[in-house]
Amino acid sequence: MVLEGIFQDERGDYPAGSYVRNPPNSRHTPRSQAGCTIFVKLFQFDPADCAHVNIDTRLLEAAAAPQRQGVRLIPLFNSGHEDVRIEEWHAGAGVLLDVPGGLEALVLEGSFEEGGEIFAQHSWLRLPRNSRLTAVAGAAGARLWVKAGHLQHVLARA
Repeated sequence: MVLEGIFQDERGDYPAGSYVRNPPNSRHTPRSQAGCTIFVKLFQFDPADCAHVNIDTRLLEAAAAPQRQGVRLIPLFNSGHEDVRIEEWHAGAGVLLDVPGGLEALVLEGSFEEGGEIFAQHSWLRLPRNSRLTAVAGAAGARLWVKAGHLQHVLARA
């Protein structure tokens, strides 16, 4: 996820707000002429995943989330193994969500409170399998990168 500036590789230029997904065993040459800040998660994909995804989220309109009042979504990737999306929470919205497969979230803008802790811009939250997200969006609302479902597939190491 490009947070600031313009990220580049041989496939193109990706401005702030871009979601760039390069699957396992793919190769690219990252760079940034002007500089950038990016959020990167390495070694996170299912080995069978082969989807390259490049989405400028600034160009997409969020849609109301079914049965989640005050929440709007921009789908980014869904494989059945994981669901990656942008979530926009209205100011003061109470956000309740069961996360049987776990959840990771990065605050892109705004803030929220969960479990007595404030999560501001660029804060990270990870909830394990069989958790429940119980959050309240801050006064300016919140915009988050969210990845859910993938932690149910994590095997315990002996």
